[in-house]
Amino acid sequence: MDFSWKIVIDAGIISCAMILASFLRTKLKFLQRFMVPNSLTAGFLLLPVYNYFIPWLGYTQNRLGDLVYHLLNISFIAMTLRAKPAESKKTKNHSVWAMSTVILSQYAIQAFMGLILSWMIIKTVMPGLNPAFGLTLPLGYALGPGQAYAIGKGWEAMGFEGASSLGLTMAALGYLWACLVGVPLVNYGIRKNYIKMPPSFSDKGLRSGIVPPDAEKKITSRATTDIEAIDPLSFHAAIVAFTYLLSFLLLTGLSAILSLAGKAGTDLAANLWGINFIFSALTAMIVRKVIDLLKIGHILDNDSLSRISGFSVDFMVSAALAAISLVFVGQYWLPIVVVGLIGGILTLVTTPWFCARIFRDYRYERMIMLYGVSTGTLSTGLALLRIIDPEFKTKVSSDYMLSAGLTFALAIPFILSINLPAKSGMTGNMSSFWLMVAVSLAYFVYSIVAFAIVAKKRAFKNIGKIWLEQD
Repeated sequence: MDFSWKIVIDAGIISCAMILASFLRTKLKFLQRFMVPNSLTAGFLLLPVYNYFIPWLGYTQNRLGDLVYHLLNISFIAMTLRAKPAESKKTKNHSVWAMSTVILSQYAIQAFMGLILSWMIIKTVMPGLNPAFGLTLPLGYALGPGQAYAIGKGWEAMGFEGASSLGLTMAALGYLWACLVGVPLVNYGIRKNYIKMPPSFSDKGLRSGIVPPDAEKKITSRATTDIEAIDPLSFHAAIVAFTYLLSFLLLTGLSAILSLAGKAGTDLAANLWGINFIFSALTAMIVRKVIDLLKIGHILDNDSLSRISGFSVDFMVSAALAAISLVFVGQYWLPIVVVGLIGGILTLVTTPWFCARIFRDYRYERMIMLYGVSTGTLSTGLALLRIIDPEFKTKVSSDYMLSAGLTFALAIPFILSINLPAKSGMTGNMSSFWLMVAVSLAYFVYSIVAFAIVAKKRAFKNIGKIWLEQD
């Protein structure tokens, strides 16, 4: 019988790379020293495989896009379905808004700088560069590989050839900034006594990525169903899949309504499918709200949902990096290096500058996590935070989760505007490009105003110093 093995083959190849990457981390001091995620190592291992070996066998790497697309949406659903951490008045009034402000400031700074740099490159050495190239910086760094790929595929339909591969390449550079600079930042904070050296800093299990046989195994999920009736993991996976189906039906209905407006509506609907992770998260918010209203929130376990999200992110990152086309990387190496380098330096400077002034507690811990999030993904930020807060006993991770909803709501106009530069590349009219520059500036102005309100008298104290000492 003619069964399709494509998804099984891809999953098997990615799994082989993940296993090999896990083994390499137990042996290579470089990977241990810089806490390089196994999914990132696996992705780099798969680059030559999917660029040269797989095509030689008659397969194409394009089908990895479907895997990346769906895993991205699933990861958003799983994290959004989690119950909110217990809120305190102080957290609600200060830390949550502060976290969101720093995150949005990075969206704005990276978008504005990426757009301006791409415009300068167009006017000097590469006139044929698509104006949307600059937005691969915030897509790859602050948003992540899944979003970079999904939105890049939409740009390809608008004439930006290779946009998805370029977005993924920028995401890979972001991961390198997160790992190769993030871990030294932790060391620097310990030397300066900004943070205390945690017991796990030299933990063999943390460094190697494998829990030693004599170490206590942590509980990473809890059963909310009787295993005789249904396995708890199966139940949580069913809830996630059910929510994903609802998001599909939501977008399908919205697309049908928009199609009534003619070609413009149909084009808008096609673009919305590229940012399905927004609608997936919105649907998950509604499902979670209904569950809470019915007072059956006990059926869901946050840790189990985190495991589903973690699984999705690990495989998504590996698949996303494997999907990079080295042909397009070679063609665009100059703007990639220029935008990626300057963007990384800006993030390295501005994240500590904001964090040192806007936060009142756990300032360095918050900075470390937000730096990891602004150059990689949530998992990268949590990995860096775990070095100095292995049990997540501080409020940093919970405050970030609380801020995610506010950040998501505020970022919707930004994401909905993200196709504007690609439209300029398609029509030759740069007005849409400059409109996106204006949107980036508007977000930056908002970030500065919110920063000044929250940070108060510390906002612009010793403005020339990157890190402000504690009063």
